[in-house]
Amino acid sequence: MARKVLITDDHVVVREGLKLLIETNPNYQTVGEAGNGAEAIELVNELNPDIVLMDLYMPIMSGMEAIRKLSVTHPDLPIIILTTYNEDQLLAEGFDLGAKGYLLKDTSLESLFHSMDAAMNGETLIKDDMLKRIRNYQEKRRNIKEKVQLSRSEIIILQAVARGLTSKEIAFDMGVSERTIKSRLTAIFNKLGVDSRTEAVAVAIEAGLIHLNNNKF
Repeated sequence: MARKVLITDDHVVVREGLKLLIETNPNYQTVGEAGNGAEAIELVNELNPDIVLMDLYMPIMSGMEAIRKLSVTHPDLPIIILTTYNEDQLLAEGFDLGAKGYLLKDTSLESLFHSMDAAMNGETLIKDDMLKRIRNYQEKRRNIKEKVQLSRSEIIILQAVARGLTSKEIAFDMGVSERTIKSRLTAIFNKLGVDSRTEAVAVAIEAGLIHLNNNKF
């Protein structure tokens, strides 16, 4: 009996292409298509697929957030990340959440089915170069966490910055002056060794100092 596949990608053309490719293998059949993480969760509950192909950067709910939620509600459901983003942070986080594979969209059809077959057998396929990158990323993250200590208020400020709030908006929410927020941001920059808000957020996320539930991925 063919295994049921749920495809999750915000691009219709990609979903249709994957569906055609999957249909070349008699061991699999596409039973549903989702355009974002929220839809994927709904269809998992409705269709009970055997395996999910998950994109990461999608609107409404990211693929990573969907994986995070499904890892709790459907811990035995094999999920393979299929994305165009070859980033160490995403790679490490995906496997941390239990993804059974991480493939780029230019992967070969043979590699796709090989990963799907392995996932259905409960195996997690990680190439040697990916494993090395994950270990290096985790080591770097540990080093930053050991060296940098942020106060609770500094973490709150960084999280607000990551959400796109201005110093004035953050000051209003925290009940302090805008000058105070700017002063604390300067202190945060010094601790992280950065010169801008963008760098501060990137380093903090990479080190695991802040955790955001956003729709970027």
